[in-house]
Amino acid sequence: MKKLFPDAAAALDGLLHDGMTICAGGFGLCGIPERLIDAIQASGVTGLTIASNNAGIDGEGLGKLLRTRQVAKMISSYVGENKEFERQYLSGELEVEFCPQGTLAERCRAGGAGIPGFYTKTGVGTLVADGKEVKQFDGEDYILERGIRADLSIIKGWRADESGNLQFRKTARNFNQPMATAGRICVAEVEEVVPTGSLDPDAIHLPGIYVKRMIVGAPYDKKIEFRTVRTREPASAAAGSEV
Repeated sequence: MKKLFPDAAAALDGLLHDGMTICAGGFGLCGIPERLIDAIQASGVTGLTIASNNAGIDGEGLGKLLRTRQVAKMISSYVGENKEFERQYLSGELEVEFCPQGTLAERCRAGGAGIPGFYTKTGVGTLVADGKEVKQFDGEDYILERGIRADLSIIKGWRADESGNLQFRKTARNFNQPMATAGRICVAEVEEVVPTGSLDPDAIHLPGIYVKRMIVGAPYDKKIEFRTVRTREPASAAAGSEV
């Protein structure tokens, strides 16, 4: 089965429809499937429910889909860097299901493992628990969280072989692995594809059985959410300090 496609539009062909649920990997702007997000934006699909740790920033990552009003609901844990997300939520244009970060990762992992729900202490006694079943184990309260199962997963990897066995690199591994398993179909974009058998089997982060389609998205322009630098001292002051 050939998994490598020429571009993002080709890889998503026949998979997109209005009102679908998408699991998107990445952490901030790190490890996000940029090319696939661009192709989803270009497709014009609307009414999307997207499960992702965050929604990118204004005009970057999933923030592009918010800007074009293609997202109806976000299931997220951290949304503090996106003003458009805030505006749409407060104005009632966007439905938001806030979910603690670890719980979100486990909900996606559970969905991918065929587990419909699990109990956790995280969120007990807070707004997170509103409307959820509460059950006691060993005298302590736990809330029921449902596993997430999506129509499509879009993820970003570092290196893959032609069979779809995939490696992530450092922080880019965050959320990509559980999101990949939660989708009925997983499409991955990677920086490099090598021949099958080139990767150490013990170094595979996501087995190829989960990856149905792939593209090479490189080269990438590494974006930084916040750039913090100190004020450069005047040349005269710097010279004086060396005396």
